[in-house]
Amino acid sequence: MSEFRVERDSMGEVQVPAEAYYGAQTQRAVENFPISGWELPPELIHAMGRVKFACAQANKDLGKLTGSGRNPLKKEQVEALMRACRDVAEGILDDQFPIDVFQTGSGTSSNMNVNEVIASRALELTGGDRFATEKPIHPNDHVNMGQSTNDTFPTAIHVAVGTAIHDDLIPALQRLHDELASKASAWDKIIKIGRTHLADATPLRLGQEFGGFARQIQLSVERAGRAMSAVTELPVGGTAVGSGINTHPEFGQRVAAVLAKETNVPFVEAGNHFEANAQRDGLVECHGQLRAVASSLFNVANNIRWLGSGPRCGFYEVKIPDLQPGSSIMPGKVNPVICESMMQVCARVMGNDQTIAFSGAAGGQFQLNIMMPVMGQTTQESIRLLSNSVTTFVDFCLVNMEPNIEGCEAAVEKSLSMCTSLNPHIGYEKAAALAKEAFKTGKTIRELCLEQNVLAEDVLQEVLDPMTMTEPQT
Repeated sequence: MSEFRVERDSMGEVQVPAEAYYGAQTQRAVENFPISGWELPPELIHAMGRVKFACAQANKDLGKLTGSGRNPLKKEQVEALMRACRDVAEGILDDQFPIDVFQTGSGTSSNMNVNEVIASRALELTGGDRFATEKPIHPNDHVNMGQSTNDTFPTAIHVAVGTAIHDDLIPALQRLHDELASKASAWDKIIKIGRTHLADATPLRLGQEFGGFARQIQLSVERAGRAMSAVTELPVGGTAVGSGINTHPEFGQRVAAVLAKETNVPFVEAGNHFEANAQRDGLVECHGQLRAVASSLFNVANNIRWLGSGPRCGFYEVKIPDLQPGSSIMPGKVNPVICESMMQVCARVMGNDQTIAFSGAAGGQFQLNIMMPVMGQTTQESIRLLSNSVTTFVDFCLVNMEPNIEGCEAAVEKSLSMCTSLNPHIGYEKAAALAKEAFKTGKTIRELCLEQNVLAEDVLQEVLDPMTMTEPQT
């Protein structure tokens, strides 16, 4: 068989790889955009398959595909079309989507890529010739019925993003929260020194510190939920400019209902199709919440990295699992590699947010945003990186982390901030003088107080009890 076949579109003939399911419009885009070598993420292609399935279901229920219009389909052809949409959604045809991310800003090339693949696959499923010049199941007339790239491509982005947050990111964050909360409970009686400005501060419990981390992640779960909510309005039904030309008035509502049922994400038809087609403000809001999640994750990972520093010349209050040699020259050195990995992921996501914000602001003119492919790819990347990084952090760092109880308690007794609890008894100035003398002599606050009879011994014992310093006093 020849290496290529000839396909035709409204602009003429094109040579297409012989066995490809796609056709002329896809091949033109492959040739026109040799930019990055980055194809659209599979999750977005799968979402496009889901959207096409929902559209076919709506058109079927409305009698549009089998009606009296031009080129009506037979029942078995409709079923084959819907099965082909499923094949795309399930990743069976992932090798048929070669178009670069940096393509036409509406995503028309990728929408037609999906339309062509579904049409060819549907023909194949009916026993027809998918290489035939005349295609009884047509990419535009049937697969794209009642649709425009301008409403279905952003719909697919929202479906991909909302589903990934719902299925991957929120469960990963919830698991991280639960593990941190478990550590907070288990380590609640371990006294350690606090630090502000990276300088010694008053004591707290290791469990309290990890409880603070857990609360950060609980809030991150809520932010991820808000990120998902920001993309639940779907543009589908607006067609070319938001007016809904060439589609049924119920189409958008029906498609959204199918997608909500398929994904368990509460997708709905957009409240205003002119806004939904023209602007990607919801995606900007969504990624802004992801940036906040990344900020919290960076902070947690970095704090744990500091707490595990050492083992002899750092804080070493927690023991981070040893995973791999840390140096090509220093034998025995082990580094907090999982923390560093997560911090790099968070840096990437924060940078991605600039791309999303700029694309949302500058890309939307009049009735269309023309930077959608990069917005879809970038947001999907952020969700995937965050989800995978959080899972890795729990599995390889947090689960087997242990406290260094002796190290925590030793630092408390040496701390000059122990003098803080003396303030109500001897005043700030005298307590500050004790702290300075302790630092100069190398003695502890307790030793100086005993030497100088600052307080009765029984009172001093109570006042300098580190555990009482970790709660408000009556």
